[in-house]
Amino acid sequence: MEQQELKRDLKNRHVQLIAIGGTIGTGLFLGSGKAIQLAGPSILLSYLIIGMAVFFVMRALGELLLSNAGYQSFTDFAVDYIGPWAGFVTGWTYWFCWIMVAMADIIAVGMYVQYWLDIPQWIPAVICLLILLALNLLTVKLFGELEFWFALIKVITIIALIVVGIILLVIGFQTDTGTVSVKNLWEYGGLFPNGASGFLLSFQMAVFAYVGVELVGVSAAETADPRKNIPSAINKIPMRILFFYVGALFVILCINPWNQLNASSSPFVQVFGLVGIPVAAGIINFVVLTSAASACNSGLFSTSRILYNVSKHKQGPAAFAKLNKNHVPSNALLTSAVVVSIGALLSKLVPEQAFNIVTTISAICFFWVWSIILISHIRYSKTRPDLRRKSTFKAPFTPFMNYVVLALFVVILIIMLFAEATRLSVLMTPLWFALLFVMYVYGRRNNTFERKD
Repeated sequence: MEQQELKRDLKNRHVQLIAIGGTIGTGLFLGSGKAIQLAGPSILLSYLIIGMAVFFVMRALGELLLSNAGYQSFTDFAVDYIGPWAGFVTGWTYWFCWIMVAMADIIAVGMYVQYWLDIPQWIPAVICLLILLALNLLTVKLFGELEFWFALIKVITIIALIVVGIILLVIGFQTDTGTVSVKNLWEYGGLFPNGASGFLLSFQMAVFAYVGVELVGVSAAETADPRKNIPSAINKIPMRILFFYVGALFVILCINPWNQLNASSSPFVQVFGLVGIPVAAGIINFVVLTSAASACNSGLFSTSRILYNVSKHKQGPAAFAKLNKNHVPSNALLTSAVVVSIGALLSKLVPEQAFNIVTTISAICFFWVWSIILISHIRYSKTRPDLRRKSTFKAPFTPFMNYVVLALFVVILIIMLFAEATRLSVLMTPLWFALLFVMYVYGRRNNTFERKD
């Protein structure tokens, strides 16, 4: 029986760095290049708005997780406060979300390796996936250690970027494109150079930049002392958003005019190249490569745990609920890795469009997951006022902020529907939900997916 339980081997330092790793990933290091081309300097406002919305989602998630010691993931409280169908659809959608994220990350790995080697994108993507799979099959503590060091590299890099940027600002450093100055934020068409449309279109990539922040909730079942560690990690999210996202992008846009940055490569690498430190640019490229590997590592972890959770509650194949001798859901992990490998195939078939396709689908599916968290929290507040009163980690401005954030998600979806680059993905994604609802109805009729609590 002991072997069939996940181990609580993630310590406070692991949880804190998993939280940081969840808010710093490919969306910042690579996706921000495309977002800057769409919005110009107003990208700072886009990232700030989405970041604040995600914080309120996380506060709702934290309160719900801590309201019941038996909750191991948001699928558990979705069942209690919305219904079994919500747990089923959300569990499988979250798995699909992270499959898309992991695909985007291994695609990014291939793109970063091309900085040094002229080889097809799919080759380094496959190699990276196999290495991460092997490491994840060992122990959850090893996953925590990997994320700790991966995230530490990201943190050091961004701190270095900000420090170097401030020094360049103070001395008025000259680059090939001009003087490093705060004036670069408005001297090339203003703060909104592409108007309101460019600003609004950047929200999709800003959303993708924050996907994974809720990983703290998925890791709750393997976290020692969740009542202390989870609130601590969540409460630090606003400061991390201001520092790592807004701070880093502010420095990048001061060093280099927004219209000089290439949408298809990392602005972090480009900036250090422009400063005239080619060796540093290569080092930064290595850092963003590890960042993509880190996010893919998180993807493999979360997808395997969500498959384990839904299958443990008889909402998926029983084989996924089995753990190996290291207390790792190896069958779920192997299955997720095989599906993620489709990202390598996309890198081979459509290398130019692959990243945009998977990031758009991922953002749409994360809207569902985040919305379920907010709706569950609204239901919890109305139906369990006793728990709400006893809560030591109350989400602020409930339920007003829940409705505001939900409305924001709807607005962004409408924008994505009208944008040519994202329209096809928006129209295709409902097919996934239709498939899940059909599976759920079929499972209910045949008692296949009857949830076991």
